[in-house]
Amino acid sequence: MTASPPTPPVSETFETVLVTGAAGFIGASVCALLLQQGRTVIGIDNINDAYDVRIKHWRLDQFQAHPGFTFYEADISEYNALAPIVEQHRPQAIINLAARAGVRASVENPWIYISTNTTGTLNLLELCRVHNVTKFVLASTSSLYGTHNPRPFREDADTNHPLSPYAASKKAAEVMCATYHALYNIDVTILRYFTVYGPAGRPDMSMFRFVQWISEGHPVQVYGDGTQSRDFTYITDIARGTVAGLKPLGYEIINLGSDTPVVLMAGLRLIERLVEQPAEIIYKPRHPADVMATWADIGKAERLLGWRPQTTFAEGVNNLVEWYRTNRDWASTIET
Repeated sequence: MTASPPTPPVSETFETVLVTGAAGFIGASVCALLLQQGRTVIGIDNINDAYDVRIKHWRLDQFQAHPGFTFYEADISEYNALAPIVEQHRPQAIINLAARAGVRASVENPWIYISTNTTGTLNLLELCRVHNVTKFVLASTSSLYGTHNPRPFREDADTNHPLSPYAASKKAAEVMCATYHALYNIDVTILRYFTVYGPAGRPDMSMFRFVQWISEGHPVQVYGDGTQSRDFTYITDIARGTVAGLKPLGYEIINLGSDTPVVLMAGLRLIERLVEQPAEIIYKPRHPADVMATWADIGKAERLLGWRPQTTFAEGVNNLVEWYRTNRDWASTIET
């Protein structure tokens, strides 16, 4: 008889949780899960135009009417905008999912990445200190591992050679978390996400782009030769792992990935089959800030959080394609 998988431990029961980036891809899913658990959620997002805001409003619309949810349009890089919200609601935990993401865009405008990802994290940590918020969860990135570390990437690998301002800004945020843990004993969990995908995802990511481009008969742009691989991780698995990260751990850095890398061209071919339409591929030079492969060692997530991904890549991509079909009337016009 096959043994049943271990039951994940129950996260610390924080009645009120502040979630930044609440209209974002991961943030919206985390808010929804927290609300399902009966928690009070204070959502913050500045609804910036890094990509089409219609998809951000669509995400918020899924739960914004929930009685346990309160939303503020605010920017985490502005301390004075955040302070009254934290003072009023007194959350017991903060999950910082607000970020400027994307490797290539950070090369074009590094200042906004430092402002949001580094200064924004500092502002939130300082508010934790001032208002005795005991738990802080930070969204970080697999981009920190660069090209020089052996795969699969372990959390104790060298992350001192980031290849993009995006990765550098997240490294700075991680170090600031370590400082505030050491000085003020704030319980911190840093989660390094690996290529998150799924329904209502970021339109600048490959899976969303491929589904839209193939569905609408647009040329598909592939950077490099398509042999690069990514540890694609499904959005609901990421949300579960993020909420599990509320567990008191002291100070920990934990990978959340699928542990099953997929070659980019294999993902594209799967979408072709699901959409039932061939892709017209245009190859472009690979950006020097892009890495050839990512692969997460998730042993620490299993040990500390009782977490493993539950959704296969084929299932996740099928869910994305079905979401796109349902919302095609407006999703087809999103700039990618």
